[in-house]
Amino acid sequence: MLRSMYSGISGLKNFQTKLDVIGNNIANVNTYGFKKSRVTFADTMNQTISGASASTANRGGKNSMQVGLGSAVSTIDTIHTQSSLQNTGRSLDLGISGDGYFVVANGNALSYTRAGNFYLDNNGTLVNGDGYKVQAFDNNGVLGDVMVNVNAVMPATKTDKVEFSGNLSSDTINNKSFSQQMKVIDAFGESHTIDVHYIKTAANSWNVYIGGQSPFNPDGSLKSSLPSGAISLTFNPNGTLNNATPGSTTIKDKDGTDIVSGISLDFSKLTQTAEANTAQGIPNGSTEGSLESFTIGQTGEISGVYSNGQVTTLGTVAIAKFSNTSGLTKTGGNLFQESISSGTANIGVAGDGRGTLAAGSLEMSNVDLSEEFTDMIVAQRGLQANTRIITTSDEILQELVNLKR
Repeated sequence: MLRSMYSGISGLKNFQTKLDVIGNNIANVNTYGFKKSRVTFADTMNQTISGASASTANRGGKNSMQVGLGSAVSTIDTIHTQSSLQNTGRSLDLGISGDGYFVVANGNALSYTRAGNFYLDNNGTLVNGDGYKVQAFDNNGVLGDVMVNVNAVMPATKTDKVEFSGNLSSDTINNKSFSQQMKVIDAFGESHTIDVHYIKTAANSWNVYIGGQSPFNPDGSLKSSLPSGAISLTFNPNGTLNNATPGSTTIKDKDGTDIVSGISLDFSKLTQTAEANTAQGIPNGSTEGSLESFTIGQTGEISGVYSNGQVTTLGTVAIAKFSNTSGLTKTGGNLFQESISSGTANIGVAGDGRGTLAAGSLEMSNVDLSEEFTDMIVAQRGLQANTRIITTSDEILQELVNLKR
């Protein structure tokens, strides 16, 4: 009789805990990156009234008789299932499609989150809503804070190499040409547009004029006295390059003024086949440029786009993965911390055995309201049933007291 009362009390406590968890889930139904929890129960110890007995030659065995003494909370699990991604269109909103957690730092303490609503502070550091600094790998693979300096200026770099690629048509008639233009940057960061002329001189031979005086007359005919500085190209019968001289040169303007010297020329990717003329020279170097925008790719690269057309990687957002995600400890603010049960964080980049990033979107809560309300009804009825156990036990106690009047 009294055992039933205490069993009812244990049931009341357990269902109250279940209602607490359900209430927290419902309260966070619109919390980005929130992972719901669930409660599981287990029976407690059982009082054995009589033990089991084995069978004999004359009588069969007998099962034990036990009376349960109530229930207890077995586990409160965090369910880390993937939820839907909501499109926001904001460049600093990031969602993870797949496994993994963003890494944020408060001093030397690392925390982990699925909520990717990030911001830039006054120093250009990428942070979450509470000011925790988002961790990323720099271009040397070192983990640390990521800076996006919107006032950054990329200094000009001088052209010191030109790489030629494409095809020179073997069908071109001798002394006919193919021309293009390319831009080179001098030591002062100024851009110069120069002409490149490819003139076929024999079956497998070409002369290349890079900048300087034009080898053509105003009417387009080839000059009888060609300017100096031509680079000779010879191709093998199979179309591959045989040799090219020289390997470096000084590029001059049309009036003979030096623009940039000591430029390394690479013709190794040129071919000569019956296809069309597609040869082109691609110089390095760039003018000065200011950061205009930045984007974040699927694998977490933060790419800065400069006004000079250059794109550089500012960092790569770090993603952590755990052996047992259910072992992570919730610390509030959409954050988790590793525990003995979760294992050590394995930090790397997105796509390397981890989920990919979706810029301009956020992961919604994985709380299902229909499921939560159904569980709430079950918990409510279970709690009511346990109260009936207590009131019934109380009525029986009342009858026992009234036996002696």
